[in-house]
Amino acid sequence: MRKVSITVDVERDCPPKLQTFLGIKRGLPKLLELFRREEIPATFFVTAEIAEFFPSMIEDIVDEGHELGCHGMFHERFDLLDYKRASYAISKATNILNSFGEVTSFRAPYLKFPESYLSILNENGYRIDSSVATYKPPFFFKKRKVNGIVRIPVSVTSSFLRLPYSLVSSLLSCVKRPVLFIHPWEFIDMSSMPIRFDCRLGTGNSALENLERLIRYFKHKDYKFVPIKEM
Repeated sequence: MRKVSITVDVERDCPPKLQTFLGIKRGLPKLLELFRREEIPATFFVTAEIAEFFPSMIEDIVDEGHELGCHGMFHERFDLLDYKRASYAISKATNILNSFGEVTSFRAPYLKFPESYLSILNENGYRIDSSVATYKPPFFFKKRKVNGIVRIPVSVTSSFLRLPYSLVSSLLSCVKRPVLFIHPWEFIDMSSMPIRFDCRLGTGNSALENLERLIRYFKHKDYKFVPIKEM
């Protein structure tokens, strides 16, 4: 059976440019409502900071049957941290997130995570790392297991999913097991925010409509929606 996984990076609005939480307050409820209506599971990679600030939102994610994953402590760049600091950040974030439910999947902010740090994930009980992408070096990364951790790449960048639906669906039809990733802030209108053009483009209701059409496209093609731990 063909599978597709929708993953959500739950963080501040478009870090590091903004320090606001509009996506958490307004975008995340829209996503949960959409997934509830379509009866599909997703994986939410959450920073521990968000879990501490908005615990009821994280409880909603878990209570509705979605997978909870780790996205670091404060959306830090792990490729800029030494091993000791990276280990401390992951251990602390894991302890916080595990209070909401078992966490076994990890994604580093900015999809940047040194392969030598995979041993840190192993030590903290992780089985999945999705900190790589097929569209970033080394290009066309294939799923593989390293240091006991299965590395599952993201298929397309989140901003691509906000392009015209016909273009998005055509490309994704060529991907065997798509792993999509989105952010809650993309589902509020960011057009007037002081961020890059590609981060502002197509945000708000049009992004939500695109995602809903993509979900129905995959359903029509008989894909099974699964959390990333089942990919």
